[in-house]
Order: sequence, then C-alpha cells, then structure tokens
Amino acid sequence: MADKSLIEVRDISKSYGEKHLFKDASVNIVERQKIGVIGRNGAGKTTFFKMILDQIEPDYGQILKMPHLRLGYIEQNDPFLPDETVIDFLERYTGKPNWECAKVASQFQLKNEKLEGKVSALSGGYQMRVKLTATLLFEPNLLLLDEPTNYLDLTTLILLENFLKSFRGAFMVITHDREFIKKTCTSTLDVDAGQLFLHPEPLEDYLEFKEEQKALAASVNVNIERKQKQLQTFVDRFGAKASMAKSAQSKKKQIAKLDDKKISINHAFAAVKMHIPSVEGKQGNALELKNLVIGYPEKRVATGINFDIERGSKVAILGDNGQGKSTLLKTIAGELTPLEGSVTWKSNLKLAYYNQHVSAGMNLEDTIYSYAKSMADRSCKDDQILQVLGNFLFKRTDHTKLIKVLSGGEKARLCLAGMFLSKADVYLLDEPTNHLDFETVEAMGEALGKFNGSVFVVSHNRTFVNLIATQIIEVKAGTVKRVLGSYEQYVWQLEQELAKESDQPQSAFETEEQSTKSISTNKARNIRLYELRKELNKVEKKMNSLNDLITSGVDVEQNKALLEDKEVTWLEITTEIEGLG
Repeated sequence: MADKSLIEVRDISKSYGEKHLFKDASVNIVERQKIGVIGRNGAGKTTFFKMILDQIEPDYGQILKMPHLRLGYIEQNDPFLPDETVIDFLERYTGKPNWECAKVASQFQLKNEKLEGKVSALSGGYQMRVKLTATLLFEPNLLLLDEPTNYLDLTTLILLENFLKSFRGAFMVITHDREFIKKTCTSTLDVDAGQLFLHPEPLEDYLEFKEEQKALAASVNVNIERKQKQLQTFVDRFGAKASMAKSAQSKKKQIAKLDDKKISINHAFAAVKMHIPSVEGKQGNALELKNLVIGYPEKRVATGINFDIERGSKVAILGDNGQGKSTLLKTIAGELTPLEGSVTWKSNLKLAYYNQHVSAGMNLEDTIYSYAKSMADRSCKDDQILQVLGNFLFKRTDHTKLIKVLSGGEKARLCLAGMFLSKADVYLLDEPTNHLDFETVEAMGEALGKFNGSVFVVSHNRTFVNLIATQIIEVKAGTVKRVLGSYEQYVWQLEQELAKESDQPQSAFETEEQSTKSISTNKARNIRLYELRKELNKVEKKMNSLNDLITSGVDVEQNKALLEDKEVTWLEITTEIEGLG
C-alpha cells in the first residue's frame, strides 16, 4: 500500500517587498518520509515551516493538510509552570498517563530523580529534552525540526538522532549540520530559486545529481550559444546587403528564439572558498590557566582549572548545555573576571571573541562595507575586504545596506566577517555556525583548521569541529579537564555511554570493527580524505561534462584527450582514498 499524503503544497507564492521567496512552488509530503531541508540562508526554509504551522499565510496558493495529519513542532517558548516537576509537566501538558510519559522520557535519559525533579532546576539541554518528550507524546506523524543543532548539546543531539532513525512517522529537519542530515535523512528538499525540489535520495546523492544536471545544462547552453554565434556571423556579414536583408532578419529571430531554449543554472551550492590571514609564528604557550575558578558572584561553575595551551592549538570546548562551556570561553576572552586564580595570555597576543550577542554592539547606521572596513586590520587591502564579505554571502550590491535593516542572521555573519578581517592571533568562537549554510560552515572549518594561530571553539556542529579540533577540553560537573584522543573518539565514546545507559546493543551505533577504526582515525587522515573527496567530486563532474560534449559531437578529439587525462587523475585519487581507507 502506498504511503498516504500528509501535506500538499500547491503553487504557493510569498514575497516581502521586492524579495520573492516562493513563486508557484509545489511539493507533496507523504507518510514516513525522512527529509533534510537545505538551501542558502534567506532562501525561505523557516518561512516554509511557518506557513505549514499557519504562523504565516502564503500570498497565493494553498497548503492542504490531510485529516489524518498530526503535526509535531517544538515550541521555542518554555511552556513550564513555576516549581513544576518534569513528570507533572508532561502529564499536564499532554494529558497522557504517568507510565506513558515516563516511557517516552526515558528515551532522552529523563529517569528517576530527573523525572521527579523540578524542570526549572534542569540545564537548558535537559529542558530541551523535556520539550522533545512532550512533542512526541502527542504521537505526531510529521515532525518539523528547525535548526535543532543550534539549541541541542551533543548528548541530546545523539539521542535525537537515534530516535529519528527509528521514528516511524515522517519528519522534515532544517539544519546546517551535514553529519546530522546524513545520519537521519533519506530524502532531500532543496529550497532554491523560489521553488521546492523534493529529491527521493539522501543529501550526498542529491548534491551529486544536482551537479550532473548543471553540467548537462551547461553543455546544452554551450551548443545553443555556438549556434547563435554562427547565426550572428551570418547577420554581421550579410545584414547590410539589401538582397540578404530578409534572411538576416530571419536569423535575428532565430537567435532570439534560441535564448528561450537555454536552461537556467542556479549555483545555490557553488564551492565556497575561505582564507584566514596568517599571523606571526612563534613557539611556546599561548595561554596559561592557574588555579582558575570560573562563574558568577552568586555561583561557582567550575573550580581547580590548571593547564597550558600551546600556540597554534585548535581547542574544542565540549560538554552538555548548562555545564559552563560559554562561561569558560568568556573568562579566557576577558569578558568575565575569574572568581579565583589567573588567566595569562602570552606575547601580547591579539584576541578576537565572537558570540551570538556580539551584534548588539554594532552601530546600526553603519553600512555593511563601512563596518567591515572599520573592523579590518590596517594591512587589509580593499580586495581582501570584498573577498571576506563575499565568503559570508554578502554580494557587492549589499555593501551599501545599513546594518539596521539586516536580519539577526545577517548581523551575525557580518560580525564574523569583521572578526576575520581583524587579523587576530587567537579566535574565540561561541557557536559561530548558527545562521550559516553548511557549505560556508565547512569552508570556515577548513580555513580555521589551516590557520597558523590559535582557535578556541564552542560548537555542537560535528562536521565543523572535526575539521578544526586538535585538542579537546570537556566542561562537566564543576570540572574542566583535557580529554585525550581525537574528536571522533570523543563522540564515539559518548555514543557508547548513551547506548549502555539505554540498554541498547552496540550494534545500534557501531560494530566493534567500526569503533576500532574510529579510534585509530587521526585528524591528518580526516583532513586529507576531505580534500581528496572534494577533488574527486570536481574531477567526476568534469568527466561527466566532457562525456556530454563528446556525445553532442563537440570538439570530439580534443575532449577525448581531456577525458583521458581526467580518467588518470580519477584513478590516482581513488587509489589514494582506498589506501587511507
């Protein structure tokens, strides 16, 4: 029996002034689809969700919800009552019996004292688990998740990931965490150029398909342009002759008609390149922490912190929400005063600190360009400023916009651009990937990984952290400690601990062979594999394009020779990938 339709979107259009988000867009969502929603920032992903939730009305078109649809969406506002326990909240909010609430809550490690304890006493990460539990108790057959990786700590993220893998209903998730999409989604919805393209394959397969379509379209356009050039040559040569005027006019009409046959090519996921200027290389420590106690006058968050960080280190600060990651980062950045002990930066290092509230201090009357110029180091040339703004998705036509008209996400991106233009020796980043599409996230991660200065980052985006981290510091239960091993090891160990707590067999996560492989994986190998796969993707696209040209009869001998060269390159790359294994 075919899966039933849950939502039918018919020819919707939505505009804000001159900005057209959707134009005659249609899509059909059916039962049990696991959909990763992708698209550039500002493409309309969240607006699409809000229209489904009736929070925004489309200008035209319809969104039809079937009678059997049970929609689940996590509230951004906290629906808890003061002094309410977790189990009391779940029973009141959902109307479900105690045993059923406890059963679903256990999937998110809400057991025993946490279930009977007050919601207000829980960390932000655990409060999010409570809201997830409440949403699932309504037994939705379609879940909408808008950027869950922005709000969930790594532990909760893994729990949600495991739940979604076994969830029998459908879901749509907007996220810039490629790893989360790869592990949970089997279909891809691309919000692009005012349309909704639903592809029945996972993200990586869809992106490969999209590039193939672009290559095919480019080949068709090349042939059309060649034909137009031939016709134009005829017009230029004979257009002035009275005897040939009629024929020349006919050729002009043919040229115009051929324009209509060209295929529009959207470059929504064109490769993003990012470069962070190098700094003066020195040996020795960058940071020393001695007998440090962090927190606030009314509360100590962590005590007894003692360690050194060498120059050039890339440090990931990890731990569940509410444990003190941001407090540690603020303290070493000088934003918070230590309660006890000392924070010592060596060699007059220039620091740049970023968090989600940095944009509050911007001059709203500045333009995008004037802000970037004011933040840039004196040695930055104009073309460098333009390049960095482009890296963070600001077109030249945007540069004269005032900051006061920018969205929160656009302000955050501008702050990041300004920070990298400052040419700091040390970057301290608190959740820098929010508001960025995954291509930009990964480009920034790769650039920071190659940067010869020091980086400290708090982030739950696994792809991003894996591209950067050479050291791990964990903030947990009032302590701050250095964790040995790679980031992949850390995530793998956390998955095993959660599996054991949930009484799930190891096979639900990884086999012993896979876990051994994860443990033995090192950062240099990961970076090399990442570079090789990107290069392999480029080579395969070029091979497809050359094949299309040969099939079309375009410069056959020349393109055959080029194809043979690319095939040799392809073999060399795949051999190296297999060797890294």
